[in-house]
Amino acid sequence: MAVARQAWPRRGGWAALEICVVAALYYGSAELGLLQQLVRGQVTPLWPPSGIALAALLLRGPRVWPGIALGAFLANITLGPSPPAVLAITAGNTLAPVCSYVLLRRAGFRNDLNRLRDALSLIFLGAFTGMLVSATIGSGTLVLTGVLDAGDFAPAWSVWWTGDAMGVLTVTPFLLVLRSARWPRGVPLSRWVEVILLVAATVCVGFVETSSTPLLFLGFPLLIWAGFRFQLAGAAPCALAVSIFAVVAAGQKSGPFTGHDLFTNMITLQAFNGSASLTALLLGVAVSERAQTEREIAQACNQLAAMATRIATSDRRPALPATRNDQEAVSMESDTASDSLPHSRDDRI
Repeated sequence: MAVARQAWPRRGGWAALEICVVAALYYGSAELGLLQQLVRGQVTPLWPPSGIALAALLLRGPRVWPGIALGAFLANITLGPSPPAVLAITAGNTLAPVCSYVLLRRAGFRNDLNRLRDALSLIFLGAFTGMLVSATIGSGTLVLTGVLDAGDFAPAWSVWWTGDAMGVLTVTPFLLVLRSARWPRGVPLSRWVEVILLVAATVCVGFVETSSTPLLFLGFPLLIWAGFRFQLAGAAPCALAVSIFAVVAAGQKSGPFTGHDLFTNMITLQAFNGSASLTALLLGVAVSERAQTEREIAQACNQLAAMATRIATSDRRPALPATRNDQEAVSMESDTASDSLPHSRDDRI
């Protein structure tokens, strides 16, 4: 009993620390996301806190939801427009990742993202479906409080949903991969050179994407390169970088985002970032599944080779399991032997 009493404060203190860390990460990433705000200084096309919130729920469990609520409240309290509206927006920002977490767990999602169904679940359930909650509650609150006109609901909703969904698609896979990442050992120098070249190419493509030339598609060769050569560990960071550059271009209305209204730009940005994330996740997971299958085949071949070696070097042949015909033959032989035995004394009399 004394041990249990001592362990309880430790668990409570650790849970409180986790909640504070999640709140701090949510608030800090919110300040970064608001650098690219497009609607009322509050709605941004890339909202990293949604990805951090979902990753925290997947890694630490539903007990960290107060940290999400606290971080969302601190991020929105200075933006207004009123305390009831802030509470409503905070509730939407908290419910959205919780709904995504519930949907992913019901779909059998695994945090290591080593299956194709995990990538599809994260895209369509975690990002596109779960984030409908925050976009609808947030945009509806701004309209009901008179901050936005009813005609501005669709553009605000599109930006809100785009930002939250892109936060999940880009930040959550990166954090899940980062958690399981290990420093590689015994990697040849050529591999490190390839990593440096990939990073340099990503930076160069980023400058091209944010220029006046509409060359967003140059990011896809990088995603294919990263996915094939480095699997999800390279594809997830590359997708995050490509999406950030696209968001910056949309905020500056440069490249393919020039001369269009906000709603059209958000559709274009959502389509590009969704395609980039889909390409990175599916390709990285597919290559990982192939590598896992090859490892399993190699392990099975090694086991068969070892078994063949033991059989070849052994003097005794391995006993094979008896078939049904063999068992019937043994039974008939035993019956014949019993019939040939002398009868008992009573039978002779």
